[in-house]
Amino acid sequence: MRVHRAIGILRSALFYVWMGVTIVPWTLAVVLVSLVAPRTTAWWVAVNWFRVVLLGCRFILGIRVRVQGLEHLPRDGSAVFLSKHQSTLETLLLPTLVPQPLAFVFKRELLRIPFFGWSMGRLNMIHIDRESRAASMKSIISQGSALLAQGTSVIMFPEGTRVERGERGTYQTAGTRLAVEAGVPVVPIAVTAGKCWPRAVMDKRAGTVEVSFGPAMPAQGADPRALMREVEAWIEAEMRRLEPEAYATATTAAE
Repeated sequence: MRVHRAIGILRSALFYVWMGVTIVPWTLAVVLVSLVAPRTTAWWVAVNWFRVVLLGCRFILGIRVRVQGLEHLPRDGSAVFLSKHQSTLETLLLPTLVPQPLAFVFKRELLRIPFFGWSMGRLNMIHIDRESRAASMKSIISQGSALLAQGTSVIMFPEGTRVERGERGTYQTAGTRLAVEAGVPVVPIAVTAGKCWPRAVMDKRAGTVEVSFGPAMPAQGADPRALMREVEAWIEAEMRRLEPEAYATATTAAE
């Protein structure tokens, strides 16, 4: 058991070295490209770095990915993607699967992080002040609607923060409010990332992460709260289908 744990720590350390070595040149490339080309072009440069990181996931950590429901992805027009959130892996993985540019919602403080924050600031993202809920909602609606109108989809984690494997957080309605306001569909996503990428930094585990995209849910004219209940029901049922062992004895945060 100690040997297995030591190997896991070593593999995790090597993976973070891989990330560290690749992030500096790639983020600088994003900044430079954004100065001479449209920000959507810079986005695809960033996505290529995500793919490089995922190669490290596969060959260093032994993490593989299996995807279902790609036929549900909108090919024409933008959408609001609402995903289960158990780890950082979702933010790296999902942009490589969606055919449109994506805008994440993140707090402004992240822009101060060297290299990573600089590149994020050069992409079409939704910057919010988390200390003010009213201001955050206003930013999400105004910035998000503008990006959706331009053909950039928005991805959000409705539970607001990472949840432990087998647990359920409180689903917030910001994503469905945005979708209703912009008149674009909502696409729910179930991801079992916590199985291989738990919160513990040096505790990455080999295995297969399941990603499942649900059918697009029309939002135009819908009630945001009712729509979010539909999203939550689909995601939580799909999580239990994909990973029943994680929910066998777990008590969800909502219960």
